[in-house]
Amino acid sequence: MSVRDMLLALCVVVAWGVNFVVIKLGLQGMPPFLLAGLRFTLVAFPAIFFVRRPQVPLRWLMLYGLTISFGQFALLFLAIKLGMPAGLASLVLQAQAFFTIGLGALLLAEKLRWNHVAGMLIATLGIFLLATSGMQGQTTAGVTLTTMMMTLAAALSWGFGNITNKIIMRNRSVPVLSLVTWSALVPIAPFFLCSWLFEGREAITTSLLHISLTTVLALIYLAFVATILGYGIWGNLLSRYETWRVAPLSLLVPVVGIISAAVVLGERLSLQQMAGAAVVIAGLLVNIFGGLLLTARLSRSP
Repeated sequence: MSVRDMLLALCVVVAWGVNFVVIKLGLQGMPPFLLAGLRFTLVAFPAIFFVRRPQVPLRWLMLYGLTISFGQFALLFLAIKLGMPAGLASLVLQAQAFFTIGLGALLLAEKLRWNHVAGMLIATLGIFLLATSGMQGQTTAGVTLTTMMMTLAAALSWGFGNITNKIIMRNRSVPVLSLVTWSALVPIAPFFLCSWLFEGREAITTSLLHISLTTVLALIYLAFVATILGYGIWGNLLSRYETWRVAPLSLLVPVVGIISAAVVLGERLSLQQMAGAAVVIAGLLVNIFGGLLLTARLSRSP
């Protein structure tokens, strides 16, 4: 990978890590479903007038939008609104890697390897440590069973989205930016409907009439930086390099998320949470690199 592309990849990692802090800030002035609905409205418009519609069957485009966009971010935004710390949310959401592997084995008959199972078991221990811990410092409700389960459900929805994406990409070449832009149309109506039903007309009206500069900047960041630029650059890199060169860099996202949450929001990890975070990251490392290390070791054996 060239130095330029490595820097671009790191920029995306930073953008996605800071994304969780931006979500937390945006939710201070707007309810979660409304914020998410406006985010995907900005992702779709006006981009769909300049980006060609992907040549994908409508049912798969709908399923992709409902899983990776609506399901993931409805649950994630709600969890953070209810107190899930931004830094830990960025880490727990990486459980999507394990859900994707498990769903691939269940739905696509893909083979599970020893490092996948070992990584899942290790990460499960880490998530248990996180779920049974408390936060120190400037936080709201902190980590609870409810917010942890919501974040894991968001990761599961992301996993379903990854499987849908895999099915979409079979035997066809679909530009990532085109898929992201047009699939953003799908969750807009469900988000606004949920906002109307669960957040209420008064909350919607108040949020829009008294929208703060912080919320406006958060929406711009979430739509254009984290989504359009982030996925556009990442997809371009994946199309030009082997997956193993690009994908592992996403492990840095929760590192950036935890650091930025500490600096901007004053979130502090307890000792148990530090241990839990380390165990989850260890599980992710085993999942991604365990098989490669074993193969390299066997190839060096006499």
